[in-house]
Amino acid sequence: MASVRINGAKITDWASFHQIFKETCGFPDFYGMNMNAWIDCLSDLRAEYGMTQFQLANDEILYLEIHGALDLSVRLPEIISELVESTAFVNSRYLGYGQTPPLAIIFIG
Repeated sequence: MASVRINGAKITDWASFHQIFKETCGFPDFYGMNMNAWIDCLSDLRAEYGMTQFQLANDEILYLEIHGALDLSVRLPEIISELVESTAFVNSRYLGYGQTPPLAIIFIG
C-alpha cells in the first residue's frame, strides 16, 4: 500500500498546495505547479516515466491522506473541490485504459 500524508494546515494557497504535492509525491523539477501538471504526474503512477516517486502495481492504490481536511475545506474550498475533481479525472483516465483507478483520497479531521 502506497500513501502520502498531506498536512492541510500547511496549505495556504495554490503555490503551497503544489509545492507540498511536488515534495511528497516526488514530482520532477519541471513540474508546472498547476492542476493540469498535477493530473499529468499522477497519471504516470503505473508507467515508467518518473513523474512521481511511486511505481504502482496494476491493482495498487495510492492513498492521499489529507490531514486537517475540515479546516482546509473551510479556508480554501476551491482547493478541496479541485483536488476531488482532478483525482476523479485521473481515475477516469485509468478506467478508460481498462485499469483499476490508482488514487483514493482520505480526508482526516
